[in-house]
Amino acid sequence: MFKSFLELVICLRSFSFPGISTLIAKGAYEAAFPLHDVSVRFEIPTRCPLILHEEWARYGVFYKYQPIDLVRKYFGEKVGLYFAWLGVYTQLLIPASIVGIIVFGYGVATVDADIPSLEMCDDRLNFTMCPLCDGACDFWQLSTACGTARASHLFDNPATVFFAVFMSLWAVLFLEHWKRRQISLNFSWDLTGIEEDEVHEHPRPKYETILLQKRQRKKNKKKKKNELTWKDRLPGYFINISSILFMFGLTFSVVFSVVIYRITVSALMAMSSDPEIKSNVRVTVTATAVIISLVVILILDEIYGSVAAWLTELEIPKTDTSFEERLVLKAFLLKFMNAYAPIFYVAFFKGRFAGRPGQYMYVFNHYRMEECAPGGCLIELCIQLSIIMLGKQLIQNNIFEIGIPKLKKLVRALKNKGTVEKEKEEEKAPQQWNLDYPLAAFEGLTPEYMEMIIQFGFVSLFVASFPLAPVFALLNNVIEIRLDAKKFVTELRRPVAARAKDIGIWYDILSGMGKFAVIINAFVISFTSDFIPRLVYQYMYSPTGTMHGFINHTLSYFNVSSLKPGTLPSNSMLGEVMVCRYKDYREPPWSPNAYQFSKDYWCVLAARLAFVILFQNLVMFLSHVVAWVIPDVPKTIMEQLKREKKLLVDVFLREEKEKFQLIQSLFAKENALQSEWPSNYTNTSSAFLHYQYQTVY
Repeated sequence: MFKSFLELVICLRSFSFPGISTLIAKGAYEAAFPLHDVSVRFEIPTRCPLILHEEWARYGVFYKYQPIDLVRKYFGEKVGLYFAWLGVYTQLLIPASIVGIIVFGYGVATVDADIPSLEMCDDRLNFTMCPLCDGACDFWQLSTACGTARASHLFDNPATVFFAVFMSLWAVLFLEHWKRRQISLNFSWDLTGIEEDEVHEHPRPKYETILLQKRQRKKNKKKKKNELTWKDRLPGYFINISSILFMFGLTFSVVFSVVIYRITVSALMAMSSDPEIKSNVRVTVTATAVIISLVVILILDEIYGSVAAWLTELEIPKTDTSFEERLVLKAFLLKFMNAYAPIFYVAFFKGRFAGRPGQYMYVFNHYRMEECAPGGCLIELCIQLSIIMLGKQLIQNNIFEIGIPKLKKLVRALKNKGTVEKEKEEEKAPQQWNLDYPLAAFEGLTPEYMEMIIQFGFVSLFVASFPLAPVFALLNNVIEIRLDAKKFVTELRRPVAARAKDIGIWYDILSGMGKFAVIINAFVISFTSDFIPRLVYQYMYSPTGTMHGFINHTLSYFNVSSLKPGTLPSNSMLGEVMVCRYKDYREPPWSPNAYQFSKDYWCVLAARLAFVILFQNLVMFLSHVVAWVIPDVPKTIMEQLKREKKLLVDVFLREEKEKFQLIQSLFAKENALQSEWPSNYTNTSSAFLHYQYQTVY
């Protein structure tokens, strides 16, 4: 029906009616968008006011505050709130980064004085460890893991506990600071009464189309349906639940596949005759496995985003707000699981079910379950977290946010090339809609928020294992703000201005993640790091009250003759070994309860659980104190509200005073009339004055 380009594209400055969305949904029009403001006096290759380009959308102004009021005037309150929130988040990353650097510096400064690391690096102690695999692996000296032990201390030291508490309180401080900032923006942008102005939201075109089809199928009935019921949405709900469970299973399958890869490659490399390959087994397997996990996470992120949108459409939400909230919840659940599942495995499951010498757990009855590094799982958790976090930031910023939009823009520009050349041949300046049409369509703020929310999880959830996470997040966000700004003013069609008084469901997600971070950090410190075993040893088992002898205390004994046939090293480089050591709290082979969990194990376990409870309650209490101390409404806003209230009271009193004076004058006139006129005229004038009195009130 509409063949020409001008008929296919409608470019308007604002949309006060919902009909255009319905027409686009039905295919009558291809697109509809407001035009970018362009002035001929701006000799710059951009489609935005000069001040936004010069003061906001350039990397050279990264150190300046954002012109949020101008962003709001040009893009609307919804976009303005996003950039304001991103600015507050980035600003508060500065103190977190400083404390993180101090904590990391403390680890660097004390690594040479850490007694457990020195004991692991001491060849004279001669800790002969049990083989890491069956048959091909030899006995080995614990001192060969010296580098891992020293690296672990950089992130696993007493300052880490303080940093975990600090970051938990930082998350609360960030949310409280944003609430204050949001209230200030609501006041200055006149958004306080937005609920009363926008109570009635128009249904989505998809909802109206399905409702119309439902009416047509039941047109023979007298009563027509005005709303879709739960029965209409039941198939969509069933598909939603099934699909989400399937994708959860897919994510777990990917994690399990990477675990199988690590186990099999470790076994194959251990069988190699090259001593150099054997010595680099753990480093090679860990690095390649994390890179594979990162690639899979990036691919599944794109798939899960599309699947979440499709599943939300099946639910047939009535309004755009309902659609956005449901989409956000699904996308967040899927991407949260996808991004953090490998990290959760390393933090809480790796090495927990490996077994002990003589009774190892096997995969496919052939490959042993992997164990943590000699220095503990915390250093592996740090490597996993840092590579995934940095990889997501670098690849998403460089490829998904820069490369792909530019490629799409080039394709649309080539398609639109004929129309622009035709206007040039006719000696006309290209119309603004022809210039804006090749730009990428604005698809909402959900991808922008989601990227930052996932980053917030990296910064807060496992920060006990990687204190430098806030530093890398800060460096990324400084670039991210200008990258998003440049994208909005030069790469995207101008979005339709939408009013909003807050960031919606994203605040609830942030609040939930802040509370969840307290639990995760408590378990990471308690069960993944060696902080609690060190405390227990120092104050309960150490004869000198120091950490001397800690490594020997954590290593159990195993009689080599108890190994199963075929699992003993064929040609040991260490000669004949009768007893080997392994990291666990178990009874020695000469004990009546050989290889059973010792009393030390239960003591350490009780201390771990007690620490989790103490840590959670302490941090939650301090969080409530911080939230109570910081008022939600800034003092300047409170004072301004008091002044406005006082002005309203003064105006009301002035009006009442004027009414009272008017009534006095009316009664004075009535008294004068009663004294000058006969009684019949006096009654008429009194009635007239009484009518005027009622009019005043």
